[in-house]
Amino acid sequence: MTRRSAQTEGRHTIRDVAARAGVSASTVSRVLGGDYPVSTATRSRVMRAVRDLDYVADARAKAVAGAGTPTLAFVLDDITGPSFAHMAHGVEREATRLGHLCLVCSTEGDTEQQLAFIEMMRAQRAAAVILVGGATDTPAYQDDMTRIAESLRSVGSRLVLCGRPPLGHAAPVTVIEYDNEGGAQAVCAHLLARGHRRILLLAGKAGNSAAEGRARGYAEAHRTLGLDPDPALRLPGDFTRDSGYRRMRRALADGLEFTAVFATTDMVAAGALTALHEAGLDVPGDVSLAGYDDIPFARDLHPALTTVHVPYEKLGRLAVRTALSRDPDGPDEHLLLGTHVVVRDSVRDLRAVEARPSGAGVPSTLAKDGAA
Repeated sequence: MTRRSAQTEGRHTIRDVAARAGVSASTVSRVLGGDYPVSTATRSRVMRAVRDLDYVADARAKAVAGAGTPTLAFVLDDITGPSFAHMAHGVEREATRLGHLCLVCSTEGDTEQQLAFIEMMRAQRAAAVILVGGATDTPAYQDDMTRIAESLRSVGSRLVLCGRPPLGHAAPVTVIEYDNEGGAQAVCAHLLARGHRRILLLAGKAGNSAAEGRARGYAEAHRTLGLDPDPALRLPGDFTRDSGYRRMRRALADGLEFTAVFATTDMVAAGALTALHEAGLDVPGDVSLAGYDDIPFARDLHPALTTVHVPYEKLGRLAVRTALSRDPDGPDEHLLLGTHVVVRDSVRDLRAVEARPSGAGVPSTLAKDGAA
């Protein structure tokens, strides 16, 4: 072992392993790559040297050589979001089942960090890069995603947009979506069918594709009944618990009149529920509440939350399976998964029992808790 190699960044190199085993560096590479025949004795010496020196092969070098465990990358804004976490769980489980390593990057909305990670995955020839979550659907977004997709294709990789806007032209990309707008329309129709006419919308940020889709569903449910929702009842904000709490407190302080709330994520609904309870209001006795996502703790709130079920884990699994089975040079693939309303205990029926119309305005997607 040379003085220079022993001091390289405090770790051993492949040349150190070769010197310890008494073989060439290329022989060590062949043993570790498992793609070239060597004698049993040579293999044993090399592996003993690897253990003695605690040698770890450089991932990028292995990728360039075509060796090592094939990799998938999962890129999201916020790893603490429960819906994203369940999608990541689906990606990881399916990647493991198919013999791939899954790497997760949380960017916190930093575009430069996202691009840097994608470039690193391109250098390592990752099998696929899965981008998750809403985005601002602009010409710049379309151009950026197309450029990234083409760049990944050039090294045999694939871009997957999961819950993101599809590209408006042919591109080597896989798009996995769910019926974002339809789910929001169904849950708002559920509220309207139970007599609610002033529904407070705790919306997402303007420009975000997921937020805009859910807001369109809210508006369309009203239009279907010939209603025009009051613009004062639309309060935009983050998809977070604290944002839901703050906006509900502001709505109550401002004296807004409403009998129901549609929170565009379950986390927003959880914050709103706390603010309502602190104000001494009963849910659903005084105010009805509905969410979106059907994350696991939605059923454990008090009362259990009526919400829209999104198959996040299935989305993650499907993203992996579709990306790995695609034609490397194939065009755009676009899959759309359905959503449905899960009815629990947080919505009150305002109509008199004797005046109840037979199913008017109730969408066919309604399902009791546990139904799919």
